[in-house]
Amino acid sequence: MNRHTRDDNLADLDGLIEEIIVDTYDESEQLSAFQQAFEDDVPMPVDAFVIGEPVSVIAILYDGNERRGLTARCRREDGSEHVVAVPDVSFPQGSSGARYLAAYRKWLGLPPFIADASAPSSRKRRHKAAAGDINLDEQVGLVALSVKERTARCRLLYSDRIITLRASGLWNLVPGEIVTVNPHKQWRYGGHPYLSGEIESARLDVAALDLKPLRLQELGIWNPDEHYWGEANEPIEEWAKLIVARGSRPQFELEQVLPGADPADPFADPISEANDLKDAGDLEAARRRLMELCESDLRCLDAHAHLGNLVFDHGPKEAIRHYEVGVRIGELSLGDGFDGLLPWGLIDNRPLLRCMHGYGLCLWRLGRQPEARHIFDRMLWLNPADNQGVRFLIADIQNRRTWEECQDA
Repeated sequence: MNRHTRDDNLADLDGLIEEIIVDTYDESEQLSAFQQAFEDDVPMPVDAFVIGEPVSVIAILYDGNERRGLTARCRREDGSEHVVAVPDVSFPQGSSGARYLAAYRKWLGLPPFIADASAPSSRKRRHKAAAGDINLDEQVGLVALSVKERTARCRLLYSDRIITLRASGLWNLVPGEIVTVNPHKQWRYGGHPYLSGEIESARLDVAALDLKPLRLQELGIWNPDEHYWGEANEPIEEWAKLIVARGSRPQFELEQVLPGADPADPFADPISEANDLKDAGDLEAARRRLMELCESDLRCLDAHAHLGNLVFDHGPKEAIRHYEVGVRIGELSLGDGFDGLLPWGLIDNRPLLRCMHGYGLCLWRLGRQPEARHIFDRMLWLNPADNQGVRFLIADIQNRRTWEECQDA
């Protein structure tokens, strides 16, 4: 979340606090007013986290003890119930619970916003789907998070709850796609929820995934007059003339999500681990490692890019779907009308540029040249240094050369 959004929220919180405690005369009445606000506007039970542990908040309580303040009665997955202080609870970002919690924390004199405990990580547990979450008489929408040969770890559409799907045809799914299932049976085994059924359809709709956009950090202004376009006596190439004519533009670095990476250990890189497994000939282990990253956070664009790379040589129709998920998540984060630069030299931009490159190559291989040209043009606009050499591919497409012809040359 950027600074301006946080400032706006702080202003909103002041108004919300005033609205809650209006007509109260002392601290005890104000606590009662906060308790009533939670009861009126936050549907219970509601998913939340306490110290990273998934719980369901059953009720927000105030027993008259001003020093204790508000408490939350929470139920764990094993059915046990516990009472904790409300500031120790984390509600999903953007929910009504999170809004009222921020107001209550600010009223207490605490920082209103805490780390988003609902954001996936490589080690954090998730809420599991319960029996009442699925109606076996109706189709079920699931978001594929990771895919194995016989099972797929999924998230219920428009929910953070997870379930393991058993169905035929799973091999044809890629992480980030939304699958519609005709359910047959729901059960639990070893504490984990399972669903069997028949896959009706699969689609890519990134907007429906309800993902938090990747952050964009502005890092100065790029000036085309200071860019190297070739030797002084060489004419500027046609593709570059529009970029030069556009003039100076801001350049950005896109947040890179890499679950499991250790900032203190530069060698702890799960993408490099997957590449090492691939180079060693263990493609299945590499695939599992990349799937784990997608399951932890679908916004790991490099995982989508490298999953596409694993099947690029022999399966462009499958590879393109991996690349496209990464491209669409990146576009979602850039927003409509983005006109800045994402230079390759800023390394966190590389995952999206890799996804775009793979996507464009697959489009070309599949005979969709106009779409491939559009992607490559977009890449030049984002990264005029063209570290990936797409300007040469554009020339081949303009000359109506097929992918196969260029490979045979």
